[in-house]
Amino acid sequence: MKDALDEQALIEKAKNSNPDAFGQLYDIYYSKIYGYAYFKTGNRYEAEDITEQVFLKALENIERFEWQGITLLPWLLRIASNAVADHFRANKRVMVSLEEENEPVSDASCGPEMVVINASERRAVIKALQMLTEEQQQVITMRFMADMKSEEVAKAMNKKPGAIRGLQHRAIETLGRVLGESYDDAKCG
Repeated sequence: MKDALDEQALIEKAKNSNPDAFGQLYDIYYSKIYGYAYFKTGNRYEAEDITEQVFLKALENIERFEWQGITLLPWLLRIASNAVADHFRANKRVMVSLEEENEPVSDASCGPEMVVINASERRAVIKALQMLTEEQQQVITMRFMADMKSEEVAKAMNKKPGAIRGLQHRAIETLGRVLGESYDDAKCG
């Protein structure tokens, strides 16, 4: 509960034009918003731009945020979701697959064989995620890529926590089935 109280105090300070407080909120949530934007765009530069737009809009509108006992993350993800939609409308193109990212993300400590294995696994997961409904993709993205709690996801998606758990359950079942099939195919091939 202390963390929630600390965050509520930070938000109140940010509402009173305290740049350090907003900077702390930025530090807390940057990676989660960036991860969401990256998943949606498949491009690190677009994700960075969208993430910066989200925090600029949040800064401009922080006084409107009403504390309801839940973190700032659902509010930021709603802004991010709108920013991603605006981005694609403005660029009149469809969402790019993460497979098309020009520069693969790799760990410098990995050898080339691990980079290839990681890229292959990443493509399999992305392909499996594309088999989910849009709502299921959102739940999986928010729960596991943005590390949100079910209650936060429910708030961000304007749904009840039970509905979120159901969407998550069905999504995980589908992912398990699809990934199980793709790994079985890889073993045979």
